[in-house]
Amino acid sequence: MLTFTFTEGGPTKPFEAFIEAEMDKSLKHFEKELTKIRTGRAHTSMVEDIKVACYGSYMPLKEVAGISAPEAGLLIVQPWDTTIITEIEKAISSSDLGVNPATDGAIIRIPLPRMSTARREELSKVLFQRLEECKIGIRNARKDVHTLIRDTEKAKKVSEDYSKRLQDILQKITDKFTDLGDKLAQKKHTEIKEL
Repeated sequence: MLTFTFTEGGPTKPFEAFIEAEMDKSLKHFEKELTKIRTGRAHTSMVEDIKVACYGSYMPLKEVAGISAPEAGLLIVQPWDTTIITEIEKAISSSDLGVNPATDGAIIRIPLPRMSTARREELSKVLFQRLEECKIGIRNARKDVHTLIRDTEKAKKVSEDYSKRLQDILQKITDKFTDLGDKLAQKKHTEIKEL
């Protein structure tokens, strides 16, 4: 539940910072998700959060293995406990990366294939799905803040005019964050198409 104390006629900068902090959470999450979408260059963030079934629970890969990207088209996963190597291999194979890991006893090599047109289209769909999730997060933050403004107005703590002013500020910030998400997605989409 969001809380913010409104002061009739007071400065709006704290309110704006409050909204931006809430919406920034969705944008930061989206940025992190973008690093997981492969654009032809190996990066450890592509696999580090893959959940591995081990020790009676699911753990992120980065907590059970060392991960490196020695070449542009290769990831290396070195489990700290070699008894879970098959679980790690299964988790990587069943992820949405579309790769085939190769194990040589203690190390898992993940060669990243050149992207086909079909794979690029698949990644574009994933990209725009993540963008929509980001926008839903932004809209949910907007809805929560809007409800807060409306409840404050109903409680007669602020006037109708001031409430309208706050709602206008809320909409401008929502538009700004939605636009930022669109720009990030477009940049990533261009990377996917060019490689």
